Amino acid sequence: MTQTAIITGAASGIGAETARMLIADGWTVIGIDLPSANMPATKNFFPVPCDIRDATSVAAAFAETARLAPRLNALIACAGVLRVGPMAESTVEDFDIVFGVNMRGSWLCAKHALPALKSAAAAGEIARIVFLSSVAALRPKISGGVYAASKAAVSQMTRVLAVECAEFGILVNALAPGTVDTPMVRPAMNSNFGKYRPSGRSPLGRIAQPNDIARMVRLLLSEDASYVTGATIPVDGGTSAAFVPAEVAQ
Repeated sequence: MTQTAIITGAASGIGAETARMLIADGWTVIGIDLPSANMPATKNFFPVPCDIRDATSVAAAFAETARLAPRLNALIACAGVLRVGPMAESTVEDFDIVFGVNMRGSWLCAKHALPALKSAAAAGEIARIVFLSSVAALRPKISGGVYAASKAAVSQMTRVLAVECAEFGILVNALAPGTVDTPMVRPAMNSNFGKYRPSGRSPLGRIAQPNDIARMVRLLLSEDASYVTGATIPVDGGTSAAFVPAEVAQ
């Protein structure tokens, strides 16, 4: 039986790589991203435009996903935005965009996905939610406070939702990547971003590629993770494990 996943932020980065990997594994994927995003329809991939900050847009998108694929086994919430700068200088607009996408959008999508996921679990199928948190939720950085707060909120939502969904057989987890080579992060890797810096190269000697994160998503969707729920799992090459002074990291 073909399994179906909804992936937000499916046009690029971790979302696009996760979609590619799941389709190769035989999944049907419904990709949600902004109307301006480039998401051509391909075999087993169905693009649905949506601004996940907007409740009406999300409701319409999930109505369309139900038409495209009545069954749903997983929601992978990859959509995210980054705005940097000192907390005192952050604008209301930037704050609202970051929390609107990273937290509100993830919650709205989970809220709309839950009825179908409950049906899947009741039928004995897998039913999973995977949120994208961040190493910033575990170890925030200056000039990244709003982003870190939004991701900490995602991790706390993961914990509570996991327990609330446990009786239905739905597993809810989050991944906390370190620096990943994605279109969202690349601009922040240059010196024009003030005092903000991504975590950068991990103790393993490199930054992550999107497929490093996608593999962990795949693990959380597998039977091997059938007793894992409510966790925020670092996927950061040891970045959050212990502090490495700059002179040692060279």
